[in-house]
Amino acid sequence: MRTRPLKVALLGCGVVGSEVARIMTTHADDLAARIGAPVELAGVAVRRPSKVREGIDPALITTDATALVKRGDIDVVVEVIGGIEPARALITTAFEHGASVVSANKALLAQDGAALHAAAEANGKDLYYEAAVAGAIPLIRPLRESLAGDKVNRVLGIVNGTTNFILDKMDSTGAGYQEALDEATALGYAEADPTADVEGFDAAAKAAILAGIAFHTRVRLDDVYREGMTEVTAADFASAREMGCTIKLLAICERAEDGASVTARVHPAMIPLSHPLASVRGAYNAVFVESDASGQLMFYGPGAGGSPTASAVLGDLVAVCRNRLSGATGPGESAYAALPVSGMGEVVTRYHISLDVADKPGVLAQVATVFAEHGVSIDTVRQQGKDGEASLVVVTHRASDAALVGTVEALRKLDTVRGVASIMRVEGE
Repeated sequence: MRTRPLKVALLGCGVVGSEVARIMTTHADDLAARIGAPVELAGVAVRRPSKVREGIDPALITTDATALVKRGDIDVVVEVIGGIEPARALITTAFEHGASVVSANKALLAQDGAALHAAAEANGKDLYYEAAVAGAIPLIRPLRESLAGDKVNRVLGIVNGTTNFILDKMDSTGAGYQEALDEATALGYAEADPTADVEGFDAAAKAAILAGIAFHTRVRLDDVYREGMTEVTAADFASAREMGCTIKLLAICERAEDGASVTARVHPAMIPLSHPLASVRGAYNAVFVESDASGQLMFYGPGAGGSPTASAVLGDLVAVCRNRLSGATGPGESAYAALPVSGMGEVVTRYHISLDVADKPGVLAQVATVFAEHGVSIDTVRQQGKDGEASLVVVTHRASDAALVGTVEALRKLDTVRGVASIMRVEGE
């Protein structure tokens, strides 16, 4: 074993960063044995240096992150501060000054992953980011290494624990959205401002990263269709149960049937209770991968939190340090396929549409005619009426989003249709 330690700079010492530092200290001997050299925490960049950080030598604390990453003796920079800037500038500077980087920054990678990979390659350094998607679940490395010889066709997953907790609570207890969100906040699953989670921004960033790796194509955050889950109601869950389904906020990355393009999207969807993702409860994450040779694979586990995320960070740290010792680098960006990313209008799936209609003869015929005129085939119809008003639920066969949008616009023009109560996609079949 080499005796000179590999030096690590830690950017950020919040929930995840403090766990990284703790594990590096308490598991130092094991990490050294696995790497082939000891690892040493050489500096910790923070915004509030006066805060007491148990187990961290105060002499390591600095507010000058730029000076820390510019030190010529740093082997690996671990970035867990999040956001776009100053993280982007610090990571680029680290590469330029000889350090490899381990990051958990999903937002930055989804927006500027190509540029960061290019900077790493130009300087002969590693960029690893297992912790950016699904916490402790090994997912990035299996996609870009274990399945590198396979053709991935679809990635379907629950990649946000907050939204899964809320939807699971609504399903299992009958709670409304706000009630479930309040409980998630009280338990620490939801932030004071839950927008990034419940409006799908967090999941969309993760979908961009997963799609890029799975399809060897550059997919940016702006390429991902995003729809939040704040409008999901108890009535939607009742309809889902009648179909033998539940509702999840899903990240879906797909290769087109002809293989000529890909799509990436995040939205609530009904999913059959028979599908493995339907049984994912609480704040857990799970990702279902479908490929030509390996078939169907499922990755499941805690998707957030200090310890699970730190576990993924440390796994990357070990891999990067091993590469450092051997003088090699791991896999970088693979974007050779350069497939076009199609818009949501080209996505083909099933739909569940709930309409408020007049309860009189001929309404169903009118509605069916509109669907037929727009090339959308109906699978099932259910109608319930009382006192001149009725609820009409239509489940379609597979249709494009563009065709469905046209259908709904035409339905709104019918004088017998009082309103469109809800529209939800049906996935996982």
